[in-house]
Amino acid sequence: MSYCASRRRFIKTAAAGVSGFALSSCGWTLAKVQTDQAIVQSSDELNIYTWSNYIDQELVDAFQAKTGIKVKFDVFDSNETMLAAFQAGKAKIYSVIYPSDYKVTQMSKLGYLSQLDHLRLESLRHLIPRFQTSLHDPGNRYSVPMSWGTTGLIYNSEKIKDAPKDWNYLWENKEKLMRRMTLMNDVREVLGATLRSLGFSYNSTNPAELKKAYDRLQELKPAIATFTTDAWRDQLIAGDLSIAMAYSSDAALAMKDNPKLKYVIPSSGTSLWTDTMVIPKTAPNPDGAYAWLEFMLQPEVAAKMTERLSFATTNQAGIAQLPEAIRSNSSLFPAMELLNRSESIAPVERETLEAYERYWTKLTSS
Repeated sequence: MSYCASRRRFIKTAAAGVSGFALSSCGWTLAKVQTDQAIVQSSDELNIYTWSNYIDQELVDAFQAKTGIKVKFDVFDSNETMLAAFQAGKAKIYSVIYPSDYKVTQMSKLGYLSQLDHLRLESLRHLIPRFQTSLHDPGNRYSVPMSWGTTGLIYNSEKIKDAPKDWNYLWENKEKLMRRMTLMNDVREVLGATLRSLGFSYNSTNPAELKKAYDRLQELKPAIATFTTDAWRDQLIAGDLSIAMAYSSDAALAMKDNPKLKYVIPSSGTSLWTDTMVIPKTAPNPDGAYAWLEFMLQPEVAAKMTERLSFATTNQAGIAQLPEAIRSNSSLFPAMELLNRSESIAPVERETLEAYERYWTKLTSS
């Protein structure tokens, strides 16, 4: 999870062989994940609904060569878009979906997800201990965490000489940044960051605090060029924008392409996100889905995905295979003191969620 080579952009189409990636070398076989291989081979198509940059053509080709399963995919640019499409009738199309962690809670409560058979996912053992369970899905009953990161600010250092340090920078410099900043198209991230700028929790359920955050965003709105999760990149490079709210994975990739772009994690704290893989109850090819999940859990696959797509993997064995330059990249693997001041986006009760959505509609439509 959009944009050329970023968490929420268009498909990453690495040329075959560019990385020397050979899946035969990682020891993965379909037999490890399939109790009845004939079942998988009887369905030679796997439809996936994902954040766009999580599909790498080289990887897809390798998976098909190993399994005979052809992967097709649709992409979404927000969790809300994904869930709305799913509820509108696309549920029966997809065998694998990539929701963010807090949406797993909602989707499992709604009865949309299959409980995972961990005996068919031997490589779950490769996950970093902190990802073996979560408040969103205790014991990974419904989801496999794939990647994680932070939300922060990416800016053009030729336009902004003094690095922003916290969310308050946007309000303190709104006149200078007039129509040269973007915020995400994501209600929980935007209201969460604003809540944090006021000293509240990213996950506040206090009506008075939510109202204060909304009022503060209304103050900032005239300076906001647009709400977008992914369309900031080219504008930031061109100088049409000065600063954007962005995911760390997108920022890391953009900075690799253009060194004048810099990323900062706000000092007061931010959100820690995790993107996952799930199998819907209505999956037309559940056996192929298990094959895909186990494939993605292979350390070599996880390492190569991190190298090419610039997100932090949840795979401990995969991290061990990364070059030191990537392991020491603070945009991908930030200091523990910053992580300790940050929060995962937590599921909230329906009444609170409706309040978030009411404020978001008023903010983005007025």
